[in-house]
Amino acid sequence: MQLQPYVFFYGRCEEALEFYKKAIGGEYEVSRFEGSPMADDVPADFRNKIMHATFNGPGFSFMASDGQPGKSIDADAGNISLSLGSSDEEEMRRVFAALSEGGKVLMPIKDTFWGSKFGMLVDRFGNEWMVTAG
Repeated sequence: MQLQPYVFFYGRCEEALEFYKKAIGGEYEVSRFEGSPMADDVPADFRNKIMHATFNGPGFSFMASDGQPGKSIDADAGNISLSLGSSDEEEMRRVFAALSEGGKVLMPIKDTFWGSKFGMLVDRFGNEWMVTAG
């Protein structure tokens, strides 16, 4: 399994990625809402925003997104999720079930348009997890 932080910037992701690239070095790749199966799920003025990005720097990496339209950055609420990926679907389902005990499932595990199984939950400590297998 691989664990990575997933940071949400709610409309300012590209600005943030450029800032981090300049400040600490690294490169990033992005996928936008536009041209994806998610394009119709966001307003037209949000379609050019970043649906998913991967940032790789010297000795570290993280994932990022503009998140969902209409939500603003709230430092008190947090803007980071933990993304756990595995090639073992059975193990991923076991971990998902264990992490969700006493918490709340936000999205049950299901097939995705990018070819993986994916689910989201908040654990009993208030941490949001995104779990992927595939």
